[in-house]
Amino acid sequence: MTESRSTTRPTPSSTGASAPAGLSFTKGHGTGNDFVLTLDPEGVGPTDPAFVARLCDRHRGIGADGYIRAVRSSALPEGRALLQTEPAAEWFMDYRNGDGSVSEMCGNGVRVFAHFLLAASVAELPEGGELAIGTRAGVKRVTRSGSGYAVDMGPWEFIMPEAAVSRGMDSLVDVGGLDVDRPALSVSMGNPHTVVALAERAELDLVELHRAPVVDPPPVHGTNVELVVPSDPLIGADGVGRLIMRVHERGVGETQSCGTGACAAAAATRFWAGPTAPAQWLVTVPGGVVGVTFFDGPEGREHVQLSGPAVLVADGTLLPGS
Repeated sequence: MTESRSTTRPTPSSTGASAPAGLSFTKGHGTGNDFVLTLDPEGVGPTDPAFVARLCDRHRGIGADGYIRAVRSSALPEGRALLQTEPAAEWFMDYRNGDGSVSEMCGNGVRVFAHFLLAASVAELPEGGELAIGTRAGVKRVTRSGSGYAVDMGPWEFIMPEAAVSRGMDSLVDVGGLDVDRPALSVSMGNPHTVVALAERAELDLVELHRAPVVDPPPVHGTNVELVVPSDPLIGADGVGRLIMRVHERGVGETQSCGTGACAAAAATRFWAGPTAPAQWLVTVPGGVVGVTFFDGPEGREHVQLSGPAVLVADGTLLPGS
């Protein structure tokens, strides 16, 4: 795993929402999807939307797609609920989008979060072991994978299953740069996604994602939108499916990568491709490549595993007036 860090280790935050100066943080990313992370075991650090938006501002703050607090599960109501059935989930990934809105979870963020906990020496992940992490989308289990991490993202499902199964699409999406609305399929990975398939790379390059695509009808809680181009051929000689993807994330805008989005894009494309479609996929995003694998979960539902790198870039401390 490639990383560049100072020798300062993350330390618990000691400031409240009204006085964030002195807050220790780490900057990290997974395939370019970047985050500001803080170690806040007791859950006392700032979380108000204005503070998070200011922190994640790329011109006036540190700059990030999202803000992640590492909080002991026992310190949060959502975490305490998970501990009733998942006592190994000591740490909770308290995730917020760059605009300060609360999000269920983030696939790239889970890998970076796990790497952050290991670097801070507050968790261990031996070879062959797993690390249970609490999120608002349930417990995610992390293992080591090559030069990065793999995460069992849990089961996927259609958000509008009747339309998905009967028509292969459930909505139309108005995307900047494209002349007509495109059919799409909405998939839940614990958070909502709407996947649009494009015919060729030239179309993907034309897409303008400085404004949010308009989805009709929209999922109840809004949605992330993935634009995907299947490779030609879709399945390589190695039996692995391949996609190229761009994404507009709720509360953020276009990002270099979206882990749950890559899972949703692979799930939708696999559904469209039919019963002979492979279980393994490689999804190329502007920030790199992530792996997506489908497998039978313990409860009889199909799960999705996301694998890829996690990089910690720097440590720092907020100054007064930040």
